Amino acid sequence: MAKEVIKTRPPREKAFLVGVEFYKQNNLLTLNDSLEELRLLADTAGLDIVGLETQKRDKPHQKTFIGSGKADEIKSLADEVDAQIILFDDELSPRHQRELEKLFGEDIRVLDRTALILDIFAQHASTSEGSLQVELAQYEYRLPRLTRAWTHLARQAGGGAGRTGSAGGVGLRGPGETQLEVDRRDIHRRIDHLKRELDKVRAHRQRHRAQRKRSRIPIVALVGYTNAGKSTLLNSLASSDVYVADQLFATLDPTTRRVELPDGKPVLITDTVGFIQKLPTMLVAAFRATLEEIAEADLLLHVLDITHLNVHAQAEAVHQTLAEIEADHIPILTALNKIDNLHDPGAAREAMDEFPNAVATSALMNEGINDLLRAVQEQLFEMYTPLEVVLPYKEGKLISLFHTQGEVERIEHGGKGVMIQGRIPGRLVAEFSAYLKQQTST
Repeated sequence: MAKEVIKTRPPREKAFLVGVEFYKQNNLLTLNDSLEELRLLADTAGLDIVGLETQKRDKPHQKTFIGSGKADEIKSLADEVDAQIILFDDELSPRHQRELEKLFGEDIRVLDRTALILDIFAQHASTSEGSLQVELAQYEYRLPRLTRAWTHLARQAGGGAGRTGSAGGVGLRGPGETQLEVDRRDIHRRIDHLKRELDKVRAHRQRHRAQRKRSRIPIVALVGYTNAGKSTLLNSLASSDVYVADQLFATLDPTTRRVELPDGKPVLITDTVGFIQKLPTMLVAAFRATLEEIAEADLLLHVLDITHLNVHAQAEAVHQTLAEIEADHIPILTALNKIDNLHDPGAAREAMDEFPNAVATSALMNEGINDLLRAVQEQLFEMYTPLEVVLPYKEGKLISLFHTQGEVERIEHGGKGVMIQGRIPGRLVAEFSAYLKQQTST
């Protein structure tokens, strides 16, 4: 009789957190709140927090970010609790990381917030697209930090040839320098390959978006801080089964569902990756194909966890990211989510006064969903602007845009061009401003 195999999880690594508050830096969260968020990120990544140290400075220390004295103090504290990782709440420059690794020694790894988020994304990437995006971001992050990686390997190899594929000691350069150049070339080639593959993904998405536009079905993109409840809300709106977990960045890949509005008209609702303060720039760049789903939407549905103590800071982080991806011009409807967790039901009404154009919801308990759908319907209807334009025949793209994105009520072909009368989404009015014949009233 075969013995039952019991699977065990590998032991979680111990991490010591370090947070620095710079007097002249305006952050969305306080130092304590930011460290609490880092603690949640670390837990999501599979780390146990065994200690914490903070510091206040005018600016980062040029060599070690926190200064050698503070670094020695943190090293002693980390040794006392057997920490294997020292985790910084800010992104460290390659030089800062290299110098800190020297001070902390080989037994302790140095990670920053960016590396941690990249690791979480790598764990949660469940599709080939997500894996490509995360791998690209990781290589972009690692490339300028490659020097330390090679010196570590050189020590292991006793200063010899190092890894397989090394050019050994051939030439006038030392073996470490030669291997470093080989590594850099390999990474550059891999980055170029990943970008080509992601360009294919981007083109594929554009074709799908073009098909959706031709169907004239409005597109609503769910946006929000990570763990605000976007996926749960999509499930509630569409009666679907999108993966949901009470953790940061549970969903990376966009999911689109067809939803029927109260008047019977369909709308496409897309769930997207959650935002966070200090979102690594290379992640935004790598996920551009996914984030274009947001920039191409007719309406943004901003999901807020109304019970979170830092709800206003989280909302600001979302707006900053929308501006970064050039999607801040799109109209926004806000869903004040998780009202079932409020002790005072009146707090939801007060919150609606704080956030304009908002609807109180509980995606988990299916509360406020009908009100939200009615609000989406009103927003989409109000966003269609009546206008009349005369478009020159050479402006084929604008003529096509009016047909695919708008509602054509009357069309006439004349000697100077095509006269089109109808309604288009408000976000597209500027595209036609040069050819506006007359603005009609509703």
